[in-house]
Amino acid sequence: QLQVEASGGGLVHTGGSLTLSCAASGFTLDYYAIGWFRQAPGKDREGVLCTSQGDTSTYYLDSVKGRFTISRDKAANLVYLQMNNLSPEDTAVYYCAADARITTIETMCVPDYRPFGSWGQGTRVTVSS
Repeated sequence: QLQVEASGGGLVHTGGSLTLSCAASGFTLDYYAIGWFRQAPGKDREGVLCTSQGDTSTYYLDSVKGRFTISRDKAANLVYLQMNNLSPEDTAVYYCAADARITTIETMCVPDYRPFGSWGQGTRVTVSS
């Protein structure tokens, strides 16, 4: 079963930056499409940024374009979500997912996406105004 866990959340002021990490258990992230999702209080989970295997195609939620980027550390088997210029609207629990089934990256960052394994605990990001 594919299991990934997001970490690195915390409290940050508006305009600040935070880097989240996605770690995998028992498999190599580099061979999978990666998606970052978030769920704000009282709202549905949404896809924030998804990238294909090999990072040949990346989808960004409109509200994070120019502020969020994704990168892979192959040696450490980690994927990072770099979040800059954060605003209170970015406050949410963030999750990552790894998926080998994805052929079109836009089909991953959709509200009804379900990971092959579980969502994991997620990591909470709180942006204060």
